[in-house]
Amino acid sequence: MSQSIEWLNELSAHSAETEILKCCGSTRWARAMTDARPFDDAEHLLNEADRVWWSLSTADWLEAFLAHPKIGEKKAAAAAQAEQAQSWSAQEQSGVASASSQTKDELARLNREYESRFGFIFIVCASGKSSEEMLAILNSRIDNDRDTELRIAAEEQRKIMRLRLEKLLNQ
Repeated sequence: MSQSIEWLNELSAHSAETEILKCCGSTRWARAMTDARPFDDAEHLLNEADRVWWSLSTADWLEAFLAHPKIGEKKAAAAAQAEQAQSWSAQEQSGVASASSQTKDELARLNREYESRFGFIFIVCASGKSSEEMLAILNSRIDNDRDTELRIAAEEQRKIMRLRLEKLLNQ
């Protein structure tokens, strides 16, 4: 068992939930993950994270989505986003920082259209992606039906959650 897994296992329930919530904004997911401790290793943690994620309701997924800023923005819609989560979001979306104003404007316009169409923000695992790649992904998903898009967004959230769990363990 790694030191970081031991650290997570030994936290009080409240502290563990607070730490885990930084990785995914669903309170039900964070509670279930806290209750699933102790974890044997990182693989056990990540497998349990996936299992719990896919067992959640649409409402839980939408709650998690609210913890993310829109692509190109700094603040999430959720009132209380942990400072660590804000920092991770900024790192993940760093590809937008160097985008042209035209690309930023197009991302903002399509973000609004997407949210109006689907009722939730555009979620993409932005790590390592340029603004042009994110714009292309947004364009490729904007015409999906809501159910298809919800599943795609949930999968993108799952990818983000796994990356953040790894960051949590390695900090």
